[in-house]
Amino acid sequence: MKTTFSKTLMACAITAACAFASTAASAQSTIFNDFTINPVGENANFVADKMTGNYVEIATFGANNSFDVSLYWKAAAFVSNDGTQQIDAGRSGLGSDYGIYALYKASGTYTQSGGATTFNFTPGTGSLGVFLDRNRDTAFTAGTTGDFTNVGTGEDVSLATGMPVFGQGTLDPSLPTCGTGAGSGINCGNFGTTTTFDLSTAGSGFFVAPSPFYQLSFQSGQLNNFSPTGRQVLNGSLDVAFNNVPEPTSIALVGLGLLGLGLSLRRKQA
Repeated sequence: MKTTFSKTLMACAITAACAFASTAASAQSTIFNDFTINPVGENANFVADKMTGNYVEIATFGANNSFDVSLYWKAAAFVSNDGTQQIDAGRSGLGSDYGIYALYKASGTYTQSGGATTFNFTPGTGSLGVFLDRNRDTAFTAGTTGDFTNVGTGEDVSLATGMPVFGQGTLDPSLPTCGTGAGSGINCGNFGTTTTFDLSTAGSGFFVAPSPFYQLSFQSGQLNNFSPTGRQVLNGSLDVAFNNVPEPTSIALVGLGLLGLGLSLRRKQA
């Protein structure tokens, strides 16, 4: 009974997060939530609404159309004014006084249809870690086997942790931007994921507002061309924005729906 109850609560949380992520994605097409950074060094606090950077990803495809991903993302800039204005390093200190990177892992399954491949992440698998690189000396390298190797992580500080709750991507080599000629294979699809976002003590001193901070992070990126077989090393650009989980009333409605479904199934079993 305890196990069933715990699974029901987990289902409520994941369903609520997925439903909110869907509505938030459309709402944030032009509007992003502001957050305030207390940078390392002598730079003054500043307000941003998005983070941008490049990622390198190791994707391993296995039996039964399964996949596992391990991703390293390095922040390149903060962005403000609803994603329209990049904050230069002289103001933010990013890249000159400190660095920020994230490590992300998840698993899932994929389907193929008409030459396109759709990737669906399994909720609750994997992890998210966001780190402050004080000396800007951390580097991650994807070798020919295994996961990433790293150097310079000794003084790095954990800013936040999280867990994937939703994710989907599409690879479509038939896209005009994935065709032949100059720049071919650069833009062959996209992906988006939602994770929980829990600040550490150090993170609360870096992401200082709002307080309490947003509970979800949203990642959206572009896919370069690859074949979903074996082990692939991918790269591309990825943006990060933040939001909160649904209001309590929304979660309650989802919970009541799942509770009603559970009671109905129990009556049928009886």
